[in-house]
Amino acid sequence: MEMHLVESINLEVKQRVQELRQLLQQASYAYYVLDSPIMEDAVYDQLYRELQQLETQYSELVTPDSPTQRVGEKPVTQFTSVRHNIPLYSLENAFNIDELKAWDQRWRRQVPNLETVEYVCELKIDGSALALTYENGTLTRGATRGDGVMGEEITQNVRTIRSVPLQLNSLPERVEVRGEAFLPLFVFKQINQERQKAGEGLFANPRNAAAGTLRQLDSRIVARRRLDFFAYTLHIPGRDDASIANTQWESLLLLEKMGFRVNPNHKLCCSLDEVAEYYEYWDTERLNLPYMTDGVVVKLNSFKLQEQLGFTQKFPRWAIALKYAAEEAPTRVENIAVNVGRTGALTPLAEMRPVQLAGTTVSRATLHNSDRITQLDIRIGDTVIVRKAGEIIPEVLRVLPELRPSDAKPFVMPTHCPVCGQPVVREMGEAVTRCVNASCPAILKGAIEHWVSRDALDIRGIGEKLVHQLVDKAVVHSVADLYNLTEDKLYELERMGKKLAQKLVEAIALSKNQPWSRVLYGLGIRHVGSVNAQLLTEKFPTVEQLAETSQAKIETVYGIGAEIAQSVYQWFRIDANQILISRLQEAGLQLAGTEEVPAVDAKNQQFAGKTFVITGTLPTLKRDEAKALIQKAGGKVTDSVSKKTDYLVVGEDAGSKLTKAQELEINLLSEAQLLVMLATDELVSEV
Repeated sequence: MEMHLVESINLEVKQRVQELRQLLQQASYAYYVLDSPIMEDAVYDQLYRELQQLETQYSELVTPDSPTQRVGEKPVTQFTSVRHNIPLYSLENAFNIDELKAWDQRWRRQVPNLETVEYVCELKIDGSALALTYENGTLTRGATRGDGVMGEEITQNVRTIRSVPLQLNSLPERVEVRGEAFLPLFVFKQINQERQKAGEGLFANPRNAAAGTLRQLDSRIVARRRLDFFAYTLHIPGRDDASIANTQWESLLLLEKMGFRVNPNHKLCCSLDEVAEYYEYWDTERLNLPYMTDGVVVKLNSFKLQEQLGFTQKFPRWAIALKYAAEEAPTRVENIAVNVGRTGALTPLAEMRPVQLAGTTVSRATLHNSDRITQLDIRIGDTVIVRKAGEIIPEVLRVLPELRPSDAKPFVMPTHCPVCGQPVVREMGEAVTRCVNASCPAILKGAIEHWVSRDALDIRGIGEKLVHQLVDKAVVHSVADLYNLTEDKLYELERMGKKLAQKLVEAIALSKNQPWSRVLYGLGIRHVGSVNAQLLTEKFPTVEQLAETSQAKIETVYGIGAEIAQSVYQWFRIDANQILISRLQEAGLQLAGTEEVPAVDAKNQQFAGKTFVITGTLPTLKRDEAKALIQKAGGKVTDSVSKKTDYLVVGEDAGSKLTKAQELEINLLSEAQLLVMLATDELVSEV
């Protein structure tokens, strides 16, 4: 009789727990997803406390999908790397309607005679991508994007996001949902206010704050940060998507039915003109949104068409991110400082009142040279308009003279180096003012930083701070002195342990095996980039051959122009440089030998006979990676644009090479177009 009573009570508890969870989940869905509360806060709190008490009393009834599990658990020691079942590809970027049209033309070449096309436009939320896995309707894994193939498993943190359902309304056996976690602007503001009161550093922008929050080892902190989530992609592994949805539009509707919050501002468009209207509308209207967005994602609606087009090495061919123009903002110039680079170039920098641009805090911007300062007529105290070119490099666009204070000070380029105090020079026909003192500490620091960089000698562990110590304490006076460093000498430096000193000496010794082309590039000869260095070392297999040849013969090397040839020739005529070469030879560096060229793919020779030049910063590829891909496909890469150049691969902050290529009507390629060509064996005749 007593046993029967216990079983009866347990059954009633189980039913009540299930009832409470259902009520609370419905209330959370209405509040956080639909923005339409169905329950008073006080009632929700009362039901929540009742559930909490029952789960405390009957701990065996606690499940991962219970609303009480959103509050966070005890901290973990580290995150586990996990492989995505389906890669999280990044998107190719377009920055205007013309680039959108170019993308549209590219994918249409693969699907000729296609009459009707639908596009789905969605706002590009500025947050962190997440991949969520549900099994039998229950959230079992949440992972960060990572590199697209491997991410970090952060399920404990994802459970704290109230707009992420712990249990789905419909129950496929397994489903993967992709979406964006973000911080609403009002939450971001509150977090920074709290951090300021606590004397903690402020987050620069909501995107960084969201990313940092997701990687908190203590999920209780994540719960307090109140992240939000929009779902935008649905995958059912091992099952034809067409069985549940034939289009992206249908999948968004299905995500809503399953209990996810989907951004309400998506639109189904039947033409590029409609896409353009959507893009232009949100260019200004996005400023009224309670979260940050930096563009529009355009997807082909048909899943069948998406499958037919597939992917490049980096991007889906059926989608593109149409970004908005770089942000501009006014700020005040508080000072103009001068930086001295490794070539001795004096670069004026505007030091400004901090301002938010494209999601980051900007307080300095390059002014390039004295000609640019004259052109801008910029003065200390001026109010200026600043933007981030390509959302990367801050630059001063213009001065607002109507706001100039009466005590604004004109800037004059110094006549002496601000570092070493020696006179500076500006050669005829050049815009740059230079320090020509070879012993200038700034030049030496820059030379060493360049020498140890990844594309040069690649000496791991020697960074800017250590270089400054080595020069300031007169431990090294040239790059050759690096090879005389011992563990004892290094151990005398600040914050230098014996183990680190040993590793640095080993890394320096290892750099002696780097090929002749890297050594030549590492010397920092003006105008000689890594590509030019390889061209020169292929023609002149030893340093003696290059040092003793004439300027005219250097100029005959394909891809080497008169300016580069003159710079190389003159460099080897300087006594101090000849001494440096001798010391490097004595140290055992490779100043001779044939250079390794990436293996050519015999089946993939679409670039045979074609010459490429790369300029600017590419979105995902490093320059040497792009170069290797081109060479593997039979192409040649040079540093100079000429009539013999077939393609210019253009990244952000492209300079004079782009101007010259446009004058010569040379084909221009984005990184995405280059990858498409590599993947499809298709050469672009017009871009």
